[in-house]
Amino acid sequence: MSPELHLPARGLLFDNDGVLVDSEVSVAASWSRWADVHGLDPAGVTGMVHGRRAVDTVALLVPADRRTEAAELIDRFELEDVAGVTAVPGALDLVAGLPAAVWAVVTSGTRALAGARLATAGLPQPTVFVTAEDVAAGKPHPQGYAAAAAALGLDPAQALVLEDSPSGVAAGLAAGCAVLGIGERALETPAPVVVRDLVGARWTGDGLALPAEAVLRAPRDHG
Repeated sequence: MSPELHLPARGLLFDNDGVLVDSEVSVAASWSRWADVHGLDPAGVTGMVHGRRAVDTVALLVPADRRTEAAELIDRFELEDVAGVTAVPGALDLVAGLPAAVWAVVTSGTRALAGARLATAGLPQPTVFVTAEDVAAGKPHPQGYAAAAAALGLDPAQALVLEDSPSGVAAGLAAGCAVLGIGERALETPAPVVVRDLVGARWTGDGLALPAEAVLRAPRDHG
């Protein structure tokens, strides 16, 4: 067997959707309902929401005088559709054993929605939780990841970001963090290391160990 791939870090900064929880079905249902209400193409809308705060997506699609109401509606729909959310394979085994002081969640979702999705998936709530309400600018802006690293008492260079979307990977890199891509979508990003999911991933105390069979992309000198 090939050796494990070890990524050094003193803390782990997780995106939520697509990294810890699989919310694809829920997101599609909620945003399709929302698109229908606003006379928009559901497929076009759902194709542009991943990795963005809801308020930022709404701002792209709805006139300024209707944005507050439209944002409140999608917040309600997403909470109503949370039942179908599940944990990404391997996520529970990894985060359940992490000390509270070494991990955080940085999400484009609201605190209520992100917390509900974690709870529905059976995952613990982080002590450090940076959500849509906590930042002036969403991903790909680095503010969220920089804030989470600081809350853990870390320099960004000491933190490993786990992300699946182009905007999230860009945010982690811009913050000065190392970035691990999760899932095949991340192969379309500049994340230097990409894994299929979190199955077999384990915290070593000084970083994250990844089983060779999960690695989709790695530095050329690995192995």
